Amino acid sequence: MKRSLMTAAAVCALGLGLAACAGMAMNSEAQAAAPEQAAAAPAFPATAEGATAFVADAEARLAALNEEAARIQWTRATNITFDTMWLESRINAKYTETQVELANGAARFNDVQVPDDVRRKLNLLRLGIVLPAPNRPGAAAELAEITTRLDSTYSVGKFDFQGRQITLDDANILIAESRNPEETKALYEGWRTISPVMAPDYARMVEIANEGSRELGFADTGAMWRAGYDMDPDAFAAETDRLWEQVKPFYENLHCYVRNRLNAKYGDAVQPDHGPIRADLLGNMWSQQWGNIYDVVAPTTGGESSYDLTELLTSQNYDANRMVKTGENFYVSMGLDPLPQTFWERSMITRPQDREVVCHASAWNLDNLEDIRIKMCTQVNGDDFYTVHHELGHNYYQRAYKDQPFLFKNGANDGFHEAIGDFVGLSALTPTYLNQIGLLQTVPGDEEDIPFLLKMALDKIAFLPFGLMVDRWRWDVFSGETAPAEYNDAWSANMLKYQGLVPPGPRPANAFDPGAKYHIPGNTPYTRYFLAHIYQFQFHRAACKQAGWTGPLHRCSIYGNKEVGERFNVMMEMGQSRPWPEAMAAFTGENGNDASAVADYFAPLNVWLTEQNRGKDCGWGA
Repeated sequence: MKRSLMTAAAVCALGLGLAACAGMAMNSEAQAAAPEQAAAAPAFPATAEGATAFVADAEARLAALNEEAARIQWTRATNITFDTMWLESRINAKYTETQVELANGAARFNDVQVPDDVRRKLNLLRLGIVLPAPNRPGAAAELAEITTRLDSTYSVGKFDFQGRQITLDDANILIAESRNPEETKALYEGWRTISPVMAPDYARMVEIANEGSRELGFADTGAMWRAGYDMDPDAFAAETDRLWEQVKPFYENLHCYVRNRLNAKYGDAVQPDHGPIRADLLGNMWSQQWGNIYDVVAPTTGGESSYDLTELLTSQNYDANRMVKTGENFYVSMGLDPLPQTFWERSMITRPQDREVVCHASAWNLDNLEDIRIKMCTQVNGDDFYTVHHELGHNYYQRAYKDQPFLFKNGANDGFHEAIGDFVGLSALTPTYLNQIGLLQTVPGDEEDIPFLLKMALDKIAFLPFGLMVDRWRWDVFSGETAPAEYNDAWSANMLKYQGLVPPGPRPANAFDPGAKYHIPGNTPYTRYFLAHIYQFQFHRAACKQAGWTGPLHRCSIYGNKEVGERFNVMMEMGQSRPWPEAMAAFTGENGNDASAVADYFAPLNVWLTEQNRGKDCGWGA
């Protein structure tokens, strides 16, 4: 969870807006108790001095309210009860009303000449609300009730599988390990039975948020989200399309190879050797990463991997705390300070057995200073080893910009916040690093490059179209191009168009499959993850060059390199004080998005995949 104006999560991020982890208002008291609009707030003349004073007042008010909101949200996320949901709904309503008030107030200075830093803060006040409520009585309270209810419905979801009720945690493990198509189909479809009840709430939420977005001068909420990248909303959409076109050929190459290996295992009746892939066969509940089926698609020629990260961790008696300590040590090795003692006292590192919690991994800063924490239901496996390094990236970023003014206490853009930990994770998964920390006794030779790169591609490259399609679906929902009755069909159409995937069977008439992905009921914008999968490779290539690395990018580890850490920290300390291209340049020397680093990293694998696919019927015709 990264810090936004309301405590935001790495994967539960709120941005300058209504909490993604918001929920069920229990009765009309929440609305009755919504704060009075700040009628008594001081008047600020439409002058440069007035704008400066307005911004200073807004930052002071938001900073105080943010900490209160963060502590309530943390309490609800780590102990889901009627009362904690009620409390969060109230504070979310209060925060949203304050943000809407301040966003409208900022608009008064649109035509006033002000210093650059004041103009940036005014723009952030206007652009940063994830879900703006309209400025009318009861709207913020209703929106808070809906969003808390959506999030909590997801978080406590269970379904029947083989005669017992299971959680998403259980289902994730089972779908990753099962090679029985009937079981994976039951798991895939079973988890999606928790979401149809969300659809009416989601449609109403869209109506309210769009009303609020229009009051702020945007066509709809999706347009408002796209405006937050230091460029025109349409230009940003076009930029993401350009980046996708850079990496799409490699995804298609990977898709073709994986489909043919699935066909070899399951046969034509389960997975044909042409067309789309059956989504439940890919080892992930949302088919967004495919690394769990490496055993199915591993090279039959060209080398084998001599180690398994999960087995390395278990054989050396790692537990959840030791995994987090190892992640901390990576950042410390780069010259950054250790985590504060309060991190260890206050984080939720494993799942409690006595209460319902939001297990979705997230990183928090509750006071915008030093009270940084993670919330994870950590398991000792390779996936969570990576996730630990990722989440701590949020925490180190949060602490790096803690001395910035309140409105600049955020990532250069939301993709940066996700990319920080992913960049470190690229080093953390290398055999070079595993050897440096004693998990791996010897570094394999280049004969294991293809297995290593294939594993990485199954997660990194396979994710790219999913990272794009989630918000493509939402942008169409917010714009009205996709009506509520078309929600599920549009989601399935995006799966086919971008990922080349189809569900394992016909979907029910009431299906709301988008709601089975946390970031939809949690209202976390998702394009940040697509961008992060580009930025992390840019960061990695630049860091390895700074470190003097001359070997293949996929073998580079910047563990222990304090010169890289110093330059890295300079970028992080900037927070959101400058447009993101300046932050990018501060670390990489590059001023824009460049997916060529992805191609550089995976170049040997792409050559190998092309050879494997020779003569195959690639593509899926969508």
